Amino acid sequence: MPRKQLTPSQRSFSHISKELNKKLGPEYISYRQAFNNTHIAYIEGWTAINIANRIFGYNGWSSKLKQITIDYIDECNQRYSVGVSAVVRVLLSDGAMREDVGFGSADNQRVKSQAIEKAKKEAVTDALKRALRQFGNALGNCCYDKEFLRHVRSVKRQDEQVLNECELLRRMDVGGDECMLSLESELDDLVKREK
Repeated sequence: MPRKQLTPSQRSFSHISKELNKKLGPEYISYRQAFNNTHIAYIEGWTAINIANRIFGYNGWSSKLKQITIDYIDECNQRYSVGVSAVVRVLLSDGAMREDVGFGSADNQRVKSQAIEKAKKEAVTDALKRALRQFGNALGNCCYDKEFLRHVRSVKRQDEQVLNECELLRRMDVGGDECMLSLESELDDLVKREK
């Protein structure tokens, strides 16, 4: 029986679903110490954003801060501790939506405004990551799977990619054309050598 041809949107949905179901490699997972000398697995905010851009496309998703609340501001000996909660909604271009709450804190800070700023940023990032994880393993949901976390620690991390200057965004795009010319020159030399 011949396979049914998928429309571009179905193929895209299929591809996105497959990517979202993949669990993260160890190079994406960070750990922080918690109570009783345990460690909590998480993905960093910039990592979650990069993965969302990779899977959905930079214009395939958006986020919106729905609510932000300063839960407490405590002062003791001219030091400030602040707690903030935030609700963030993530919306995909196809209309799918997820929303979650996050929390951020800043403890024992000298400057009140800096404590508030730090706590707000942390709360919004936490809410964004929690909303994104609802889309699947690749966006951090696998960090809640204890069995997976036990096994992923034994997986070898991929080597970090060596920095390629041609792939850097530079002022006035200097380097982009030079790198392309350099590559073209190398190709010309290769062709000449093979003749």
